[in-house]
Amino acid sequence: MINQSFINEAYTYASYRELLDNLLQQGKTTGTNQSESMVNYATLNERRMKKWDKIGKIIPELMDKLMSIDQKMTWLVVTEGWCGDAAQNLPFLNKMAELNPNIDLRFVLRDENLPLIDAFLTNGGRSIPKLIALDSELSVLGTWGPRPEPVQKAFLENKVSQERTGKEFTEYLHLWYAKDKGITLQGEILAILDVWNQKLQLLPVQAD
Repeated sequence: MINQSFINEAYTYASYRELLDNLLQQGKTTGTNQSESMVNYATLNERRMKKWDKIGKIIPELMDKLMSIDQKMTWLVVTEGWCGDAAQNLPFLNKMAELNPNIDLRFVLRDENLPLIDAFLTNGGRSIPKLIALDSELSVLGTWGPRPEPVQKAFLENKVSQERTGKEFTEYLHLWYAKDKGITLQGEILAILDVWNQKLQLLPVQAD
């Protein structure tokens, strides 16, 4: 399913952002649902990404860990332009990948790649964003997503309790992201990088 030509054809962060911008200029977003509400979500998301692109900061501990990666790794992210969680997290993933040329960050759209997301479901759902970390042979090292653990826990609890309406939970979610400033995401990536790195070290050395 995931081969080198698939990775090569996937979007870079710059080309993904360009795609979203071009669609919004046409009053559209990604995916088949082109309702007014979905386009509105995408418009809000563009602002969120621009904000974090501009002011988002990577914590020193994570910066050091990322810069120490000495083997090739691909971060393949399954996403969509209308996804609020994606808008809050993708700029930080991009900032992480920019710190080390060994990390190739790529993006694909969920609804155009259903077999892929179906291989990486979250509690049986096609939740995004989903980061799939791959080694140089494109074997899976691990995954992250669709959102930091505290808000994922709150989401699952609210799904059962229905304490907040969908609109209320969305407001809560984006307020949480605004206050958190990407810190929880970075802590989670810092922790799983150790696991991914250990797997990378076990790979046979490639001859040049």
